[in-house]
Amino acid sequence: MKNFQTLKFLDLFRRIFESFGIDYPVMRKILAVKLTMDGRRTPTIFNQQAKKKKKPEENGFIKSLGMYVLLSLFLIPIVIFGQNYLYQMSILFGIVMFLVMTSMISDFSNVLLDIKDKGILQTKPVGRKTISAAKTVHISIYLFFLTAAIAGAPIVAGTFKYGILFLLLSLIGLILVNLFIVVLTAIIYYFILRYFDGEKLKDIINYVQIGLSVSIAVGYQILGRAFSFIDMKITFSPSWWQFFIPPIWFGAPFELFLGSHSNGYLVIFSLMAFVVPVLAIVVYNRMMPSFERNLQKLTNNSGESKRKERRWKQWLAGVICRSNEEKVLFRFSDNMMRNEREFRLKVYPSLGLSLVFPFIFLFNEIQMNSYAHLVSSKWYLGIYMSCLMIPNAVTMLKYSGKYKGAWIYKTAPIKSLAPLYSAALKVFIVNLFLPVYLILSVIFIGIFGIKVIPDLLVVFVTAVLYTVICSNYLKGTLPFSESFEDAQQSGGAKIMLALLLIAVFIGIHFAVTFIPFGVVIYFILLLVITIFAWKQANKTIWNF
Repeated sequence: MKNFQTLKFLDLFRRIFESFGIDYPVMRKILAVKLTMDGRRTPTIFNQQAKKKKKPEENGFIKSLGMYVLLSLFLIPIVIFGQNYLYQMSILFGIVMFLVMTSMISDFSNVLLDIKDKGILQTKPVGRKTISAAKTVHISIYLFFLTAAIAGAPIVAGTFKYGILFLLLSLIGLILVNLFIVVLTAIIYYFILRYFDGEKLKDIINYVQIGLSVSIAVGYQILGRAFSFIDMKITFSPSWWQFFIPPIWFGAPFELFLGSHSNGYLVIFSLMAFVVPVLAIVVYNRMMPSFERNLQKLTNNSGESKRKERRWKQWLAGVICRSNEEKVLFRFSDNMMRNEREFRLKVYPSLGLSLVFPFIFLFNEIQMNSYAHLVSSKWYLGIYMSCLMIPNAVTMLKYSGKYKGAWIYKTAPIKSLAPLYSAALKVFIVNLFLPVYLILSVIFIGIFGIKVIPDLLVVFVTAVLYTVICSNYLKGTLPFSESFEDAQQSGGAKIMLALLLIAVFIGIHFAVTFIPFGVVIYFILLLVITIFAWKQANKTIWNF
């Protein structure tokens, strides 16, 4: 088994682990196995090439950190420009917390809630402390690499400008932030595990993950509103509600020690940055035994796993599906999406963000101008932000927890695979995109009036066309035919490019609003293009 560099570094702290009653050699072997298994997972960014070229000892997660390193370069100006340490570092820590927390929700939840190794480890003479320590260190290793990739560049740049004290405060702050995030996530899951079990528990966890994603996005906006611009200068007006914004806690020590500005609020914020994570760790350690026991509830499938198909879905399948084959595959895809919890884990958080992002733009416009100005403007085009979910969701259609059953496609009496792709995309539009779109449309009509109905219809047709374009990512891969292990850190450059295409659609739509009857003409033209694109995809992309 490979002797990882991470484990060699961990060997330096062997005595510390052993002083807490942890069997270090056993913990190290458990970690070696976990890291080896992680190295065999392929990030979607490298999925196609890795299937042919990937070496067994390569760790796909480490390779995928390049995207975060690139992002960190854009964070450098936040740190080095200006002298308002509280504002600059609060924004930096807010971004770090946003990215790390979303990664915890999408990728590390499986590690926190993993019970697969219990059947092996608990039948061996391995102590609970050792097993818990291995799990904690396993998460910490990946959080270290993730945090270093996101915050490394701005911290190095800030160290050159502000000195060693800045580096020390940054390192301590990042450690405390990670402790706070891990414990907060674990505590939330602890209370869910305590009061629910079986199938219902797994569903609730999915909804909590949506709530966390929305809360992170909303919290990030609240953070920005804690500061105001007066005479081109950033000012901070202390208030009681700011005690509930963690990034300000971690930004306060920089203003206190580097800015030499001291007041009661800064001192309390700084103390909270240290005390809250430490108290959280103490609480987490006390809850750990109960948390581990409650994890067994995840194996309890006492709840109803099968849900009755609603009649309206049967009617809808008859309306939007062209053949009996497609109707059957529509129901099949519908069942797969509703019953695949891993799919919901990866996709549902983006649904919550798609609901929130349009309103973030509206609130920013109201803050800068007025509600009356918003109503008379073209900010209704902000509903395009609901399309942000489409690339990621369409890409995830290829994965399934029951991917080994994909052999049924070869034995099924179907002439072409095109209806399978078509049905899967239609189910995505009906089950996931349409509810978000309808909720936003009703609210936008309430804000901007019925005059925007043609524009909203344009947005819907654009979303359908955008879905067909994104379906090109499925080319050569059958829906629900690959393991979710290949979807780690899903997204990558392709999805980033697809997201840029939304800006193109917004630009075209904005331009036609200045042409008499331009929106109606554009709608008809777009509808024709979408129908043609769907038929063309049936012949080329989906039929291979």
